[in-house]
Amino acid sequence: MRPPRPVRAALSLAVLLAAGLAAAVPVQAAPAASGSASGSASGSAARTLAPDTRFYVDPASKAAQQALTDLKAHDLDGALAMARLASWPVAQWFNGTATPQETTDAMAALQAKAAKAHQVPVTVAYNVPGRDCSQYSAGGASNSAEYAAWIDALARGIGDRRTVVILEPDGLALSPAFCGGTAAQQQDRLAEISAAVRRLEQQPGAVVYLDSGHSSWQNVGTQAQLLVDAGVADAQGFFLNVSNYQTDAALARYGTLVSQCVWYLRNTPGATADSCANQYWPAADADAWYAARVPADAKLPHFVIDSSRNGQGPWTPEPGKYTGDPQTWCNPPARGLGTRPTADTGRPLLDAFLWIKVPGESDGSCTRGTAGPADPEYGSVDPIAGGWWPAQAHSLAANAAPKLGFNTGLLPQH
Repeated sequence: MRPPRPVRAALSLAVLLAAGLAAAVPVQAAPAASGSASGSASGSAARTLAPDTRFYVDPASKAAQQALTDLKAHDLDGALAMARLASWPVAQWFNGTATPQETTDAMAALQAKAAKAHQVPVTVAYNVPGRDCSQYSAGGASNSAEYAAWIDALARGIGDRRTVVILEPDGLALSPAFCGGTAAQQQDRLAEISAAVRRLEQQPGAVVYLDSGHSSWQNVGTQAQLLVDAGVADAQGFFLNVSNYQTDAALARYGTLVSQCVWYLRNTPGATADSCANQYWPAADADAWYAARVPADAKLPHFVIDSSRNGQGPWTPEPGKYTGDPQTWCNPPARGLGTRPTADTGRPLLDAFLWIKVPGESDGSCTRGTAGPADPEYGSVDPIAGGWWPAQAHSLAANAAPKLGFNTGLLPQH
């Protein structure tokens, strides 16, 4: 008995994606690069994303491969779920594991594939020295000069193509000042990211966003000052929630406050970070504070939100379950995919919802304050940071909010 037409279509797409043929499916062309728009960052290189921007879908993604694996195992429901997941655009990560020339070549190859599909790639630059405070995703370039050369290699690969660049997740919110580093190391980090912004923005189509943590992390003023010091004035803006689970509403609120505080710090003599209204103020009080200090027509930095895993919001373990750190950020159970990637957000400062963290990749081997090595939430050892975890990918798809459907621009026509 043949499966019903929707399942046949889904399985066809699973094979199509896993075989690397999805680029043959026609999609709407992305708009050409444009200049600064009202409300964008004040730097001369500021850009924005048109609401109808189509982001690049990788036909050889891990989700696409999982769809094919599930199909071969006769798991039709699993293949269907992974085919749906694989139809949506996910960021491409560059993490410094290749030589500069290989990095340029890899980026150029991505640009060629995206151009063929008339789509805009979302990329992540993740190689700053001392990244992740030497925790689960430790690594990065060995020094500032090596990092600058690597950024230059990325930029050369981008060429003149419109490209979203998510510059160094945790690079500011988890910079050396917040994990026992020295003042000199903190200044190096700010200088490295500031130089990276300037180099990347030399590419006419690059749309660069800096790290701004998330709404339950740094105080608004602290984060805004980090952005100012790291050169956000030369970028399009900042990104929120990479590898985390905060809700869209909390992030949009936080991002707006950070954006306003950035303007206030840059344009008010004697302004200090701790004077900015923050996310813990009553909303009406914070809004009134900024309304009195930030002009309605101020040119504010924009932001994007990583909604790849926040469909169910953050995880809170039951009280008393863990006596140590429950690591609520690390592979929390029963989370779901969130808002689908789109540049049509309906919010002036919010450029896009993006899936930046790859859904289905582990956050690391979590022990939640126990002796380990197993993660007590799963009864097994989690994959290493960045390792593919099929069970997590399926869980994210099953718990997606809203319910996971296909990116209809890629569905085969019948």
